[in-house]
Amino acid sequence: MFDLIIRGDQVVTPQGTGAWDICIQGETIAAMTPPGQFADDQAGRVIDATGKIVIPGGIDPHIDSLWHIPPIEEGGEAGLTDGPDVVSRAAIHGGTTTLLDFATWTHGQTIDEAVNIRLQDWRGKCYSDYGYHIMLQGAIPNDLYPQIAEVIQEGHPSIKIFTTDITPSRKGRKITHGHIWEIFKVLKKEGGIGAIHAEDDEIVMHMYDVLEREGRMEFENMAEIHNTMSEDLSFRRIIRLAEHVEGTPLYMMHVSAATGVAAIEASRAKGFPVYGETLHQYLMFTHEHYKLPNGQIYHTYPSLKETSDQDALWEGQLRGSISTIATDEICCNLSTKVQGDRVDNVTGGNAGAEPRVSVMYTETVIKRDYSLAKFADFVSTNAAKIMGMYPKKGALAAGSDADICVLDPNESRTITAARLHETDYTPWEGYEAAAWPTLTVLRGKVMMEDGSFLGDIKDGQLLKRKIAEEVRQRPVV
Repeated sequence: MFDLIIRGDQVVTPQGTGAWDICIQGETIAAMTPPGQFADDQAGRVIDATGKIVIPGGIDPHIDSLWHIPPIEEGGEAGLTDGPDVVSRAAIHGGTTTLLDFATWTHGQTIDEAVNIRLQDWRGKCYSDYGYHIMLQGAIPNDLYPQIAEVIQEGHPSIKIFTTDITPSRKGRKITHGHIWEIFKVLKKEGGIGAIHAEDDEIVMHMYDVLEREGRMEFENMAEIHNTMSEDLSFRRIIRLAEHVEGTPLYMMHVSAATGVAAIEASRAKGFPVYGETLHQYLMFTHEHYKLPNGQIYHTYPSLKETSDQDALWEGQLRGSISTIATDEICCNLSTKVQGDRVDNVTGGNAGAEPRVSVMYTETVIKRDYSLAKFADFVSTNAAKIMGMYPKKGALAAGSDADICVLDPNESRTITAARLHETDYTPWEGYEAAAWPTLTVLRGKVMMEDGSFLGDIKDGQLLKRKIAEEVRQRPVV
């Protein structure tokens, strides 16, 4: 007797896409069987997903909840973006069941303290499952390296590194290459992976000075600062450093330019384990969108680029240099998102956790003829593999967590902020999505069905992760 059977004719599994019955017992998939092998009376409930698309629950490997928003005016009050309660609820509505956020280490504390602080933000306050990248900042004291080794062994193996302070007002994020070198040695030895925000800090800060001198500080000029040359220089330098440290595995976050794609591809061609993440913003918008009313809503750091960069990102997916599509989720209201209007104070990130899966289904399967399997790879499976969650997550297979998203092609939708569950704006306003999730299951529990939310705020569980050795040795995704 199973708790639930989901019967579908377009079910994406590791063995291929076809007609399967997903038999669920408790929190896991007990069996994947041909249609009809078990009768309806052999399950507590049967859901017919015929004519719909059934994929593993979505995984967003890059979000920022309760993120610090610095004040615009000197002496003003800083704020925080929405927390995991809001973001995870929206994610579940959009078919995403797992989120990876950041536990930020700062000077004067241990990494263990940083993780425990983040647990207070999330535990019992999240509808989806969740995990943390460990974010390091600034000068790295010698006693931190053993702590990095320990936190990797404790199940948080991805270490976030900035090669830039991003803006002049955010001094203290950048880690020097000498310290990165030492961190890479720990990652290589202990089973970790570098999660890199790579920009050339000298170029970025120089361009802030140039625009200030020329009186062109309007945020529409953002792409001149966080430019393609900066991505080229920084990606190639950080990748070469990783190659020298016996091929330290890297996850290059929010790849935005053709130059970044090319740098990743060159290293992968030599057999090094370098993986690229892009954001659906970079795939869909360019710096020209900054000129639209409230153009800040399209921005996330580094910056939007040219249509030629978009083309390279799409091609990178097909050639292997782009493995995942994330959001860099920053959930805040419109007034907060547009309060900054200069290149040095505009708010990054985007509210996109809910529409991500549907938008990417439309763009990949419908508009570009990707297979359903490749689409599922980009919104779920590849992130699970790279980040040490597979096959517990990211797979419809016996023994895997019963995390499931059912997309209905008969539920096409014009996206509006009013119909979403994140905030009061969306950069996807008016977008025509070809399908929409009608069922989201988290570890066997139906969390959303036909738009009705059935989750509990305590449903989410912390994930401890371990990256597979093959992922760390060569580019397998």
